[in-house]
Amino acid sequence: MTTTHYTSEERRKRIFAIVGASSGNLVEWFDFYVYAFFALYFAPSFFPKDDPTVQLVNTAGVFAAGFLMRPIGGWLFGRIADRLGRRTSMMIAVLLMCAGSLLIACLPTYASIGAAAPILLLLARLIQGLSVGGEYGTSATYMSEVAMRGERGFLASFQYVTLIGGQLLAVLVVVILQQFLDKGELTAWGWRIPFVIGAITALISLLLRRSLKETSTEQTRSDKSAGSLAALFKDHSAAFVTVLGYTAGGSLIFYTFTTYMQKYLVNTSKMSPETASFIMTGALFVYMCMQPLFGMLADRIGRRASMLLFAGLGTLFTLPILLALKSVTSPFLAFVLIVLGMAIVSFYTSISGLVKAEMFPPQVRALGVGLAYALANAIFGGSAEFVALSLKSAGNENAFYWYVTVMMVIAFLFSLRLPKKPSYLHDDL
Repeated sequence: MTTTHYTSEERRKRIFAIVGASSGNLVEWFDFYVYAFFALYFAPSFFPKDDPTVQLVNTAGVFAAGFLMRPIGGWLFGRIADRLGRRTSMMIAVLLMCAGSLLIACLPTYASIGAAAPILLLLARLIQGLSVGGEYGTSATYMSEVAMRGERGFLASFQYVTLIGGQLLAVLVVVILQQFLDKGELTAWGWRIPFVIGAITALISLLLRRSLKETSTEQTRSDKSAGSLAALFKDHSAAFVTVLGYTAGGSLIFYTFTTYMQKYLVNTSKMSPETASFIMTGALFVYMCMQPLFGMLADRIGRRASMLLFAGLGTLFTLPILLALKSVTSPFLAFVLIVLGMAIVSFYTSISGLVKAEMFPPQVRALGVGLAYALANAIFGGSAEFVALSLKSAGNENAFYWYVTVMMVIAFLFSLRLPKKPSYLHDDL
């Protein structure tokens, strides 16, 4: 591995840019995940069914619908980022997230306006899905470009530090509100509070992103192939398919052990919502702290080795972990098992954005990263809860465990296609 020497001033500016971009990323993902973590409380307001599992299936379906907007967001904001700049794209994305959160916070319930309530909820999720679809590719590209050579794994890992931090803050809000409001109050109106918080913090994120320095150049932005789908598929189709392949498995297992896990502990392990929230708060905190460590490891052993470890260990241990969690009664043991699963996923998430960005040239980098990620997430990540809950409702929950395992095998096969030394943005690993 070669090293590049940076002046103290240059290092300071680059680290500030990482902090600025990742801080906005935290707000973006908090807004998006609040929906998942508060679904247990607001589901009856929009989907009045007697069976709580059916309510969760419906809210999970709306959650998945938000993911279906991600490919459009990945294309639209990737094109904006490659043609107009990364900073511009990130600012527009966070404004859309603010609008979606504010809409949900103000929505009347099914009892007030009937079927229009879930339709408006779906509209708000589609807006948020469009925003997040553009957020990932642009922020991953920006953070990879601004990070120092030889430390890119470590610094780029802060994308998932803040992404997980957004989840963690969402869970913390659940825990705090549970201490001050009873279940009836949370179900009636308390669930609106985090969406108000999300809308306000999105505006703060906008101010943070206005201060960022642009990483793309005028030359790459003015290139005729900049942000072009035709150029992406003509010249970089192999890289696109590879990214799509391992991101499918990575997205599925990530959402299995994070977003879905709280509901899994309640519906399958039969723990109380409060206990599940405390477990997930601790697990997500440990998971967040893991990211820089696994990023540093990737700087030592290489991105390809990390990806192979992720997919290989995921193939071997996903089924045993989920089966053990199914019958677990001890909150501490549940915490340990979830953290074990998250540690395996960390081989991927710590370098997720970086390993994708390294495979595309700057004129189509944000588009390639964002669109491939968004497509895989729309199909596999966003549907994780819906598939898991649907299989449970049909009495075949174990099939979901095998589904995740098979996707890990596929991720391993695609990870084998990763070059030992990427053509773009590499640091000679």
